[in-house]
Amino acid sequence: MCVDFYFDFISPFGFFASLQIDALAARHGYGVRWHSMLIGVSVLKVMGMKPLLETPLKGPYTVRDAQRHARKLGLQLGRKVDDPLADPRPAGKAFHWMQQHEPRISKAFAQGVFHAYWMDGKDISQAQVLTEVLADLCPARSGDIAAMQGEEAAALLRQSVDASLARGVFGSPFFLVGDEPFFGVEKLGQLDEWLAGGGW
Repeated sequence: MCVDFYFDFISPFGFFASLQIDALAARHGYGVRWHSMLIGVSVLKVMGMKPLLETPLKGPYTVRDAQRHARKLGLQLGRKVDDPLADPRPAGKAFHWMQQHEPRISKAFAQGVFHAYWMDGKDISQAQVLTEVLADLCPARSGDIAAMQGEEAAALLRQSVDASLARGVFGSPFFLVGDEPFFGVEKLGQLDEWLAGGGW
């Protein structure tokens, strides 16, 4: 039994969820499958909406909400929520390449990328940053960064994004238990209850 967890590395709420979802699922005997998606595709292209932080009224609320979540989790973020966003595609490519070639450490790689971006304030669109994350986990693979940005990696990311859209995923974080969808880090409590009771 597994929960599918969809996230975009540039989403602070995806980061907050990444710190909690595995332990939450494990309490109920569930594993978690991690999937990188792209908000820029789902929100901007498919849904035709403005970026959240550029949306009147909702943008400032989103910043405050993210800051509140960070305080609750005891986190001192290394970047501001409304700082210019990095391009998440290089990290997404690298993550899915890792899933294909080093699945045993792919989740740890994603966690490392999240930490580099949100806690250390690093630019995860830069190959050097991704190389550093990989070198900490698997020095023998640290020379593979070119492959992690190649055509195979790009195709794997596209496939993941397309698959997420086909399943109705439109934001980060997004969770699926079978076909039952839960959107947003604030749904973790409801997801916890769902897993505990087998739904309702």
